[in-house]
Amino acid sequence: MTFTQNFTLNSDYKIPSIGLGTWLSKPNEVENAVKAALEIGYRHIDAAACYQNEPEVGRGIKASKVPREDIFVTSKLWNTAHRPSSVREALEQTLSDLQLDYLDLYLIHWPVAFVPGAKGDLFPKDPVTDEFLLDDTPIIDTWREMEALVAEGKIKSIGVSNFTIERLQKLLDESKIPPAVNQIEAHPYLQQPKLLEFCRQKNILITGYSPLGNNIYNIPRVVDDPLVVNIAKKLNKEPAQVLVSWAVQRGTAVVPKSVTPSRIKSNLEGFVLSDEDFDSICSLEKHQRMNFPIRWGIDVFGEVGQEAVTKEAQRQAAERVAARQN
Repeated sequence: MTFTQNFTLNSDYKIPSIGLGTWLSKPNEVENAVKAALEIGYRHIDAAACYQNEPEVGRGIKASKVPREDIFVTSKLWNTAHRPSSVREALEQTLSDLQLDYLDLYLIHWPVAFVPGAKGDLFPKDPVTDEFLLDDTPIIDTWREMEALVAEGKIKSIGVSNFTIERLQKLLDESKIPPAVNQIEAHPYLQQPKLLEFCRQKNILITGYSPLGNNIYNIPRVVDDPLVVNIAKKLNKEPAQVLVSWAVQRGTAVVPKSVTPSRIKSNLEGFVLSDEDFDSICSLEKHQRMNFPIRWGIDVFGEVGQEAVTKEAQRQAAERVAARQN
């Protein structure tokens, strides 16, 4: 077995198996990280309008001097731009920020639509209750605008992010162009085997974000798990390299984030794990989701129940209002 360097999408384009994630990268750091990554050998950059750092990502791409046609660039449509009249404008802004003429892949970031707010307001809320202002734009209406942009050559492939099996099936039933990618949280603590198998059957590539875990909610990260650390020591590898390699060996692309040149370099050095080590890492499953924005008031993953999510979102909103008044 050899390490998989690229996957072929259902749109017939190739996507490098390892990309540089730019989520949570500070604006002054991400330009240098993107430049360093491309100079090291990365050819896949994962960006998003919501990260609020696409101008820096664009400058990093330009500064690397790597030819545009050699780089696979992903970006994502934010929740406030789901209305058909907003999709093109959102894409044009992203292309302008990235200093590009086209995207290799454009994803619907979340299956959640917000009411468009003031320019630059990514999280519009009710001024009195502080609850998020949700919009009822059907996903298929957003998708049809993205399909039109593919026909125009502005985007090569389109896909989604944070979609469940049910949401994917509905989109497949209604769309002309099937989603090429579903980008989801994926790591040994949250393996989502049923979703992975569904996507394999439908020829939709899974790209995993937060493959090492993240520090947003102060949950222990899988990169620090003793089993992962011990396998890494045994193999004379870094724990992050083990997790990236495990993800690719599962048949998924992966976008680890780092702004440190040495870690950016090591994350790209994938290798094939033995069956024993691969299976040992698979045993870490906890169904531990680290990124569930319950505050939006939508049961995004269908795991909690809409009534419970609504109550919790209202409780959090009331707490924010009370904190402002004190």
